[in-house]
Amino acid sequence: MARGGKRPSVSVIIPARNEEKTLPALLGSLKGQIGPGDEVIVVDDHSEDGTRDVAEHNGARVIRSEALPPGWLGKSWACHQGASAAAGQLLVFLDADTVLDSDGLGRIVGTHHGSDGVLSVQPYHRMRRAYEELSAFFNLVMMAAMGSFTVLGRAIKPIGLFGPVVVLTRQQYLGSGGYAGVKGEVLEDLAYGSEFKKRSVGTYCYGGRGTVSFRMYPDGIRQLITGWSKGFAAGAAKTSAPVLVLIIAWIVGATGTARHLAQAMIAADAIGITTWGILYLCYALQIYWMLARVGSFKLYTALLYPVPLVFFFVVFAYSFFIIFIRRRVQWKGRELDVKGGNDNAVPPAETHHSRS
Repeated sequence: MARGGKRPSVSVIIPARNEEKTLPALLGSLKGQIGPGDEVIVVDDHSEDGTRDVAEHNGARVIRSEALPPGWLGKSWACHQGASAAAGQLLVFLDADTVLDSDGLGRIVGTHHGSDGVLSVQPYHRMRRAYEELSAFFNLVMMAAMGSFTVLGRAIKPIGLFGPVVVLTRQQYLGSGGYAGVKGEVLEDLAYGSEFKKRSVGTYCYGGRGTVSFRMYPDGIRQLITGWSKGFAAGAAKTSAPVLVLIIAWIVGATGTARHLAQAMIAADAIGITTWGILYLCYALQIYWMLARVGSFKLYTALLYPVPLVFFFVVFAYSFFIIFIRRRVQWKGRELDVKGGNDNAVPPAETHHSRS
């Protein structure tokens, strides 16, 4: 909370495209957390479902997005329009699939007030189906790659922002040029964070356990693959060299341990099984300890970590292909041209109304 018990007025801005299934949970969680002078704005990004009706039914102010201008991608354009219409002193951008815990908004606003920069939060990842456990290594690598959650501590500055939750003052937003400065970036969160670094404005990244959560890619394994692949390789390419070396070394160690244990078991080598089995168990326990802090992952995911690790390798390779070779990705019914990182999205009329 702000000093003296009074916090600034808040504008919650939610970019939404085909989010009729996810919006009720978010808007429901905001009820009781919105105070006098606050507002909730849903920017309907050319949705083809009942997003607008759901938002209005839950009391949000709805802005129908204007046509996507040349050079812009959908989320950045929606956030830009929402910020332009907002009246609050503090802008809180939330992805439509997030859900706030009790007093989550108050904790987020209070944490921002205690900093001198821009706040971003990675929501706690909640899962309901077994295939979602395959996101394990993507979560771990993403958190480490940001530079905020490594053994190097504050020696490494974050490479960007977590996109699902971004909090900043109106002055900070206007001073940075807003989302117009990253209008054509698929990974707008990383690019926007870089803009603040250029201006020597601090960026602070936090985990959202106990404050905000989401369920990533609930519509099946195909959506999970598409979601993680659409920009993961490009994000990895922006990781600082020291952090990247640490991540690679850790993954190589985990892979080698699993391989040596398998070889020892095939050869019926009792000493090898014992030695590599202990090391494997140490890796598994460490993985579970880390996973428990970022999501509701099961213990068996850590004990069988080679399975999500192989999935990580395959999807990462696919991400590298579509980002750096094909240079086109599809997401939420739009085909995005990522050539040069700043080209246009195909207009909605040209997407044949496909959905995520």
